[in-house]
Amino acid sequence: MQPRAVLVPGAVLARAGDENFPVASRWLPRRERAHLLALYGFARLVDDAGDEAPGDRLALLEDLAADLERVFQAGDPQHPLLRRLVPTVRACALPREPFEALLEANRRDQRVHRTATWEELLAYCELSANPVGRLVLHVFSAASPERLALSDAISSGLQLVEHWQDVAEDAARGRVYLPAEDLARFGVREADLRARRASPELRGLLRFEVERARGLLAAGEPLVRSLRGRFGLAVAAFAAGGRAALDAIERAGFDVLAGPPRARRRDRARQLLLLLLAARRAPPPGQPLAWHGR
Repeated sequence: MQPRAVLVPGAVLARAGDENFPVASRWLPRRERAHLLALYGFARLVDDAGDEAPGDRLALLEDLAADLERVFQAGDPQHPLLRRLVPTVRACALPREPFEALLEANRRDQRVHRTATWEELLAYCELSANPVGRLVLHVFSAASPERLALSDAISSGLQLVEHWQDVAEDAARGRVYLPAEDLARFGVREADLRARRASPELRGLLRFEVERARGLLAAGEPLVRSLRGRFGLAVAAFAAGGRAALDAIERAGFDVLAGPPRARRRDRARQLLLLLLAARRAPPPGQPLAWHGR
């Protein structure tokens, strides 16, 4: 594949350190850590193609879709990050649909630049975020229907955390993920999203949306208790990163326009400890404690 934009593998993977949560925790077994990094490489590559690549982004996404076809058919994709994905797809028997959903989410971003309702935003998260959590559970050999539903809640919550951190950046790109119905409810104009400081109305709206994201993370957190050993710990770290990022937005007074509020390391560690303590106090019937075992 001769891509229409340069998407350098090293630069793509270097973004892992910028995420709110550890992409592949070092306490995971080497096999699962390698597979998670391969998944991250694909997801980040697709996001960069849809968000930052110059030129015809839809055409570039179609190039990546064709290369994904090679992953599942002949096993000989051209892009280095998709070549890295081949052994992960085979070893973990990963389904194809989540990868295609991530591509579709980025196609949607090229065509749709506003979100009308909360339900529409969650439908977008179903394409842009939930597939990643589902693939993670497949890597962990833990993809039961109940766990997938819990993972969807955490994944959507994490996606919303990123949207609320990046309100100004998205507005500069011409995208508004804040639902139009909520903008109207709180008296926020789109022009307010491009100001230097958040208005009282925008701060009120962000407070409301932050609580919604907290609710999604909390709804999915029983997933931590249902997983054994280091897998439960890894999922707890994902959720803790989201919690800490929401705390950072609150600490900034819900003003995200000066720059994305970022969680401090000590805040992520604190939230992780709180999650693990909660899991230890309330293990599900017949299940081992989330962070003991493997």
